[in-house]
Amino acid sequence: MTRIITFIALMIVGLLSAQNKLSNFEEAVTLFNQSDNAQAKVLFQNEVAQETDNWLPYYYLSLLNASEALENRNDLEKMKELLETAQTYQDKVNTLQPNNAEVLITQALIHTGWIVHNPLINGQRLSVDIEFLFQKAKEIAPNNPRVVLQKALYDLGKAQYFGQDVSPYCNELQNAIELFATFKPESKWHPSWGLAIAESRINECNR
Repeated sequence: MTRIITFIALMIVGLLSAQNKLSNFEEAVTLFNQSDNAQAKVLFQNEVAQETDNWLPYYYLSLLNASEALENRNDLEKMKELLETAQTYQDKVNTLQPNNAEVLITQALIHTGWIVHNPLINGQRLSVDIEFLFQKAKEIAPNNPRVVLQKALYDLGKAQYFGQDVSPYCNELQNAIELFATFKPESKWHPSWGLAIAESRINECNR
């Protein structure tokens, strides 16, 4: 009888612990979706310290650090540090999910950050890799709106840099917005971001 009670108690403790882990991760994703990135980052860091086989916390940390790096493009030292941190998490998620379109475009985002950081040194070296990553992501998930969005933003930025016509890439932003209307993430924890970004950038195109 004592063994049975102990076994049941251990099961309850295990279930409660798993539920708490899920709750913490769910809170982190909720904060991310609400653009509370600083707090979300803290919770995701707690998750990767406890859970090494779930690719999603690593993915979100890579994305958060890469995005923050691009926001700090005027501070090259901070940008470098953030990109290196992003790649550390990305290396893990690349191993866990090598053929995941979401993961591929995040790697492309990190490479884009390095081009912005030093276009003369990194532009030619990484642009081919970026195009390959986008092409592979498109082959895997052609109707994923983030694949279309990130490629459009990359091409848009490149066109603006070289003073070229941006209208084809604005059309791609519209295509991404339409895809968001029908896209269904695998779960409420999987990536669903991007619509607000697409809508904001399409408004810039319409000015």
